[in-house]
Amino acid sequence: MLRITVTSVFVDDQAKALAFYTDKLGFQPKTDQPAGDFRWLTVVSPSDPDGVELLLEPNEHEAARAYQQALAQDGIPATSFQVDDVERAHAELTDRGVVFVQPPTDLGPVTTAILDDTCGNLIMIASPPRTAG
Repeated sequence: MLRITVTSVFVDDQAKALAFYTDKLGFQPKTDQPAGDFRWLTVVSPSDPDGVELLLEPNEHEAARAYQQALAQDGIPATSFQVDDVERAHAELTDRGVVFVQPPTDLGPVTTAILDDTCGNLIMIASPPRTAG
């Protein structure tokens, strides 16, 4: 059976990304190993430290930079994180200095907001889908 253990976002600066994802978003460092000129640098949710790791991957390849820039220019989030309450998370993250490019928006089954990770990406936060009833 296949399992997702690591997913990644391209970042323009690994040290800056680590600071943002830990200090601002509240993730915790998981793995930090040298990998050539860069690092195998992952963070995890403190509520699931053995869960899926987010690799803060250098955007050194021209195709990676072009992809990252195209998504950001078109307003497309690079990834999405689930939160219990988008309004509350938006307020808490704004208080920590996180800049949102889309405020909380009710999209029917979910509420979303989109933030700028300062490392070249837009990141969506979303509530769990609401069930009818």
